[in-house]
Amino acid sequence: MAGERRQLLNVAYRLLGSATEAEDAVQDAYARWYALPGHRQAEILSPGAWLTTVTGRICLDLLGSARARRERYVGAWLPEPLPDRTEWETTGGDRTGRGDPADQIVLDESVAMAFLVVLESMTPAERVAFVLHDVFRYPFAEIAGVLDRTPAACKQLAASARRRLHGDRAPVPATGRAEVVRQVKEAWQSKDIAALVALLDPAAVMTADGGGLVGTVPHPVEGGARIARYLLAIAEKAPGLELLEHSVNGTPGLVARRDGHTMTVAAFDISDDRVTRIWAVRNPEKLRPWTRATA
Repeated sequence: MAGERRQLLNVAYRLLGSATEAEDAVQDAYARWYALPGHRQAEILSPGAWLTTVTGRICLDLLGSARARRERYVGAWLPEPLPDRTEWETTGGDRTGRGDPADQIVLDESVAMAFLVVLESMTPAERVAFVLHDVFRYPFAEIAGVLDRTPAACKQLAASARRRLHGDRAPVPATGRAEVVRQVKEAWQSKDIAALVALLDPAAVMTADGGGLVGTVPHPVEGGARIARYLLAIAEKAPGLELLEHSVNGTPGLVARRDGHTMTVAAFDISDDRVTRIWAVRNPEKLRPWTRATA
């Protein structure tokens, strides 16, 4: 069932925005499978479909409780960023023999930070219907079993979710994104505020997630000039901080490290060669995959 586990982790991460919670959801689904009596397992024609349904229901329950949990969250909540492990040199290999769940997640456009943030605006049922159908191509007849609704109702939920994505711009080619991110890095390192302002859209927004565990701005910073000043203020207060260009959820991003420790992972949304959004994750609990990537 290794292939099925990988598929379930990919589904759960897109539904929950957290590799840690995705792993817990999949583990719970497998625990329920192995708890079934042997004759009940034999009656299930497709264990993979059964596990998908159970994982989907677990994620639906978690999404339903997420709003209350995030009301208690300190500051803005952002999805857990994923590294591209092929970009990092690792030593010693995986000691658990199981592999990091973050390594099992396919880095495509459906895990880009901009996409995951839009998913957060959907209702739990919309998100499940949309992700299962539009991303993973599950038929509405199967999704109905997850949501306990008719296939027609699930189709309507997916259509409603799709409307929330309506108007999304065509994605900027990776080469163009990488060049803009590189220029942001160079302007930050040289403390060139004019260059930073030029690279930021005047209406740009920067959101930071510290989870109350590290210091960061509690509210989004709006406006290119204000963001540029904030970034340069960080440069002044953080001597020894090293900026590295690395993929974040499959798109060009920046990783800030100090003394070998990952301090911040930043993802970007870019349009017309300017940064329109910055998502900076500083919560150390969400940076564990990055710690393992650089260990």
